[in-house]
Amino acid sequence: MSVNQQAHTGPPYGQPQPGYQGYQQPVYGGQPLPGVPQSQYGAYNGPMPGYQQPVPPQGSSRAPPTSGPPPPASGASLPSGHLAYSQFGHGDVQNGIPASAAPMQRPPASQLFLPGSAPTPVSQTSTFQQYGPPPASVQQLSNHMAGMTVGSTTASAPPPAGLGYGPPTSVPPVSGSFSATGSSLYTPYTASQGSPPTSVSQGLPLAQPPFPGQPVSTQRLSTQVPGFAPPPSSTGIGPSSYPPTTGAPRPPTMPGPPLPGQTVAGPPTSQPNHVSSPPPPTTMSGLHPGPPMSGLHGPPPPTHPPQPGYQMQQNGSFGQMRGPQPNYGGAYPGTPNYGSQPGPPPPSKRLDPDSIPSPIQVIEDDRSNRGSEPFVTGVRGQVPPLVTTNFLVKDQGNASPRYIRCTSYNIPCTSDMAKQSQVPLAAVIKPLATLPPEETLPYLVDHGESGPVRCNRCKAYMCPFMQFIEGGRRFQCCFCSCVTEVPPQYFQHLDHTGKRVDFYDRPELSLGSYEFLATVDYCKNNKFPSPPAFIFMIDVSYNAVKSGLVRLICEELKSLLDYLPREGNMEESAIRVGFVTYNKVLHFYNVKSSLAQPQMMVVSDVADMFVPLLDGFLVNVNESRTVIASLLDQIPDMFADTRETEIVFAPVIQAGLEALKAAECAGKLFIFHTSLPIAEAPGKLKNRDDKKLINTDKEKTLFQPQTSFYNNLAKDCVAQGCCVDLFLFPNQYLDVATLGVVTYQTGGSIYKYAYFQLETDQDRFLNDLRRDVQKEVGFDAVMRVRTSTGIRATDFFGAFYMSNTTDVEMAGLDCDKTITVEFKHDDKLNEDSGALLQCALLYTSCAGQRRLRIHNLSLNCCTQLADLYRNCETDTLINYLAKYAYRGVLGSPVKTVRDALINQCAQILACYRKNCASPSSAGQLILPECMKLLPVYLNCVLKSDVLQPGPEVTTDDRAYIRQLVTSMDVAETNVFFYPRLLPLNKADVDSDSLPAAIRNSEERLSKGDMYLLENGLNIFVWVGVNVQQGLIQNLFGVSSFSQISNTLSTLPVLENPFSKKVRSIVDMLQVQRSRYMKLIIVKQEDKLEMLFKHFLVEDKSLSGGASYVDFLCHMHKEIRQLLS
Repeated sequence: MSVNQQAHTGPPYGQPQPGYQGYQQPVYGGQPLPGVPQSQYGAYNGPMPGYQQPVPPQGSSRAPPTSGPPPPASGASLPSGHLAYSQFGHGDVQNGIPASAAPMQRPPASQLFLPGSAPTPVSQTSTFQQYGPPPASVQQLSNHMAGMTVGSTTASAPPPAGLGYGPPTSVPPVSGSFSATGSSLYTPYTASQGSPPTSVSQGLPLAQPPFPGQPVSTQRLSTQVPGFAPPPSSTGIGPSSYPPTTGAPRPPTMPGPPLPGQTVAGPPTSQPNHVSSPPPPTTMSGLHPGPPMSGLHGPPPPTHPPQPGYQMQQNGSFGQMRGPQPNYGGAYPGTPNYGSQPGPPPPSKRLDPDSIPSPIQVIEDDRSNRGSEPFVTGVRGQVPPLVTTNFLVKDQGNASPRYIRCTSYNIPCTSDMAKQSQVPLAAVIKPLATLPPEETLPYLVDHGESGPVRCNRCKAYMCPFMQFIEGGRRFQCCFCSCVTEVPPQYFQHLDHTGKRVDFYDRPELSLGSYEFLATVDYCKNNKFPSPPAFIFMIDVSYNAVKSGLVRLICEELKSLLDYLPREGNMEESAIRVGFVTYNKVLHFYNVKSSLAQPQMMVVSDVADMFVPLLDGFLVNVNESRTVIASLLDQIPDMFADTRETEIVFAPVIQAGLEALKAAECAGKLFIFHTSLPIAEAPGKLKNRDDKKLINTDKEKTLFQPQTSFYNNLAKDCVAQGCCVDLFLFPNQYLDVATLGVVTYQTGGSIYKYAYFQLETDQDRFLNDLRRDVQKEVGFDAVMRVRTSTGIRATDFFGAFYMSNTTDVEMAGLDCDKTITVEFKHDDKLNEDSGALLQCALLYTSCAGQRRLRIHNLSLNCCTQLADLYRNCETDTLINYLAKYAYRGVLGSPVKTVRDALINQCAQILACYRKNCASPSSAGQLILPECMKLLPVYLNCVLKSDVLQPGPEVTTDDRAYIRQLVTSMDVAETNVFFYPRLLPLNKADVDSDSLPAAIRNSEERLSKGDMYLLENGLNIFVWVGVNVQQGLIQNLFGVSSFSQISNTLSTLPVLENPFSKKVRSIVDMLQVQRSRYMKLIIVKQEDKLEMLFKHFLVEDKSLSGGASYVDFLCHMHKEIRQLLS
């Protein structure tokens, strides 16, 4: 390969786009855009539908298949005398998986994505031994490529079906209807950028991976794209056409000025997760469907003398290249250049997006392959179906994936191997997760005064992996191997296989998840707890009263108090309630049932907070119903004429904490708060918002609290079991990073409604409030994760407090919160015994009962890297990496955090390439089958607002998202980083199903269609300019596109099938999410469209993020540098 071919050293990986600096954006927290209704920009702070009983979610959360009950398992009848909870008979195996069978795996083998060069069509064949039996039905992969020359190929086994990336069937990409010349505001790409010589070769995986350590034989189809000369066969490793990034320890990239014939583009532009971006240049009328914005690039570069460089192998995997496309004009600029000025180049080409791994395809394949069978947890180290698949779980000894998901289900035996692969070993644990109605809740086991049986040494709880010995008189701990006497009352004989004969009668011996009733030894001060209390604390300053918020809250509480959480069969809730209002001073209310009218007591000394009454502050709702109703009627009128704008914040939390202390119970504070607490009081804050700190070393201070006062207050709250939920209604900077500290460390939730307006935001707020009050919560919780010898829990992420290195303490833990735990090796592991995790959560239920919830999980261990890469879960990996990065911004510059993320993922993929993939040309990007979406998902994390904000993202938004994501589960991060995009025109009005999703790119949109996009916080309905009038009439009740109002916060209720179908889709999505999502109507070419485009995450974004195609090339370059 000629060394004179040049490399594209594009724009650095994340500068602001020239010319966009001071653009005022419509967003949910910044200043409103003149002429645009403010209510539009609450884009974050999503929420939750009127909370129904947990309904099996469709689609993105997991639930049983909707097509009907799962087929009954063969041989699953119960022997007589067994308890009904034991789903399967003695020794029966559900679905015929023998206990010793190899775990189910995703389609094994690796996929060769971006192939490099081969001078002529070649086929490589080599014999290989089968790894396990071949798949049951194996089809030949069809060849989608037009005009492809296929060399003579033979292979020892046909490749499995479903792994090809042909064009998607849902919406064909449209090209053409978009002028590629760019607007007059920007210099369009010129023809001075040629494309390198290219060969497109396609790698097809084999049906089965070989034995570990043996090369995979791979069938290659090599294609010459028309119009390209084949490249020389000895290709050097060249950097890809993606800007090098610097920072973080990583191999040097090729710096240097732009090469001849190359324009210096503005940075590739990215989709932040939720904000708006500048509107397109006015001359671009009639955009769509091409990629966003043609020619958004800076001035042409100065010309430099030609410089030697390496030409990247164009990795255009399967499918012919498309012609020039707007915004991708110079995907691979630079023509071969032999010491002279470049000659006339061939027309530029770009990588075909249909030829690279599609998230939609992977999700659909998993649904069709794994959605119909129940997931039976009896086998060690099984990788569960994806979070986007609906499936039923049958607990047979390991915790359901609804409670625990791991980054890998087969972990390396040694720390050296783990370091080599760089795959983080982590579990995302959701201890109180809601189950669909078809699944059984964990059984509650009462061992009486003796309490649960535990190991003497490590204190692990009795579980299915404990080994009974000496006829059942002792048991050996599966975590530390210590032998413990079985207490006499727990003794039971063993059968001929060494199992206790009561194995199926005891949940703790046969199930992965169960609960123990805790004894008094597990309680504070050795006495059983009182039922918890809820205290509602309402800001009654001028802003809160004027917006109608105070009246709205009081009206809602009248009915909501009848729905406080209660234990299964209780007549009424045991939770007591109290009320406080505040501005610069605090008002406490005595609502004792014997009073005719409520009494108000004012505490004006906020520097030394105390509760002025004990009796009558916390009351039973039913007993004090009339007094409470009277109070809630009076509060809005009492403060109707207030002129007080200054408010306090910390004293409000202190008051709630003191009230719970005095009542000797745990509980939750619901605080409704509107502005920065600037009144003289403890915890007073100043406005420190400073956009100039972005992209500097001081940027991290924006995410840190401005005073340590709140950290100390949080510590006191956790000690009392006082959890704080915060509802924020800001009209300007509020300092979420500081106000959120107590909420975050007590395990509470933050909800944010910027520019709150009754008519547009009331539904969302009330739905969030209802669900927040009604959901299952454990109080005064402590969680500990034990592991078998060889690994230990070293790091924790989530909303909690830690006073030591092992105990995760939460004043409150609800059914939506997750704790992410990272494990490291402290010894060698053994392939035979595997690795075990036990998560034990001690908490007080809403009725005041002290309980222990136990989740157990067994994992495989491996000595071959191929086994590790075959059993990873990319969605969980991304969840962990996002949380790791979002914590990193507290202490490091954002750029360092981004570079470290890219570097780690490049190392993961380079290790696979080096150790597990069959030898192939360096020009090929080879990704592990179960990690083929790692690049696209990682790019979404890098482009998120925390790591790469546009100029319009407020500091509060970034702090809010950072805290939200830290306790999200895997299903939530999946849709948050890669939103779901549904073509509404394809919805079948006669069925309950959702239309098939399409990829997140503007190319996939058609002017004549409507689309719905959801990311867990917002739902956008995008309407193309050419949508048929009939559809507009059916959905919006108006006769033309121009009459559609973009201020709608709900879709009008119209009596026609299309309206009913779209509304049912919206309702279905709302039920799946933990927050009620804000509905935003977006008309094509409207101001709001820039907000919508932020979520088309496969495209470039205006804040400097790369498109998926460009990022894949960049990752390829990083991997090649690591390998060379």
